[in-house]
Amino acid sequence: MQRVDNQTLELVLFFLIALAMLTQAGVLLATFLAMRKAARSMNEKIDDVRSQVLPLIETTRNLMTKVAPRIESASEDMANIAHTLRVQSANLQTAADEILERARSQAGRLDTMLSSLFDAVDRTGEFMADCINKPIRQFSALVASARAAIESFRTTVPPTRSQTNHAPEKDMFV
Repeated sequence: MQRVDNQTLELVLFFLIALAMLTQAGVLLATFLAMRKAARSMNEKIDDVRSQVLPLIETTRNLMTKVAPRIESASEDMANIAHTLRVQSANLQTAADEILERARSQAGRLDTMLSSLFDAVDRTGEFMADCINKPIRQFSALVASARAAIESFRTTVPPTRSQTNHAPEKDMFV
């Protein structure tokens, strides 16, 4: 085998290092080119998205500029309506409470008046019954006494006790 001297060895090492550097430069160049192509592709896609999204954003901005005062006005109107409804419902509640209180007091008055009326009718009925029944009882007593007097004149002398039959009754118990 031949002997390799230092100079040859250095030359081979330099050659290998140069080859490695060229390979690395080629890989870096290929990576650079691929990255540049990807960047161009991304830029194109971003430009496409921008061209589609920017008009949409501009339209939305214009729409919001036009609609925002209307939305604010509508929300203020809704707040005013809600406030008015609260006030009106409070007034309605107050009126309903007053009506209920008046109805209760009128019902109490009506109850008192009807109770007084029924008591007066009851007392009047009792008085009328006494006024009518007393003369009727007196007349009835007079008729009964007249009948008894007439009966006593019409009948003969009543039998004495000795003439009556003194047979003991079976149902009597002494």
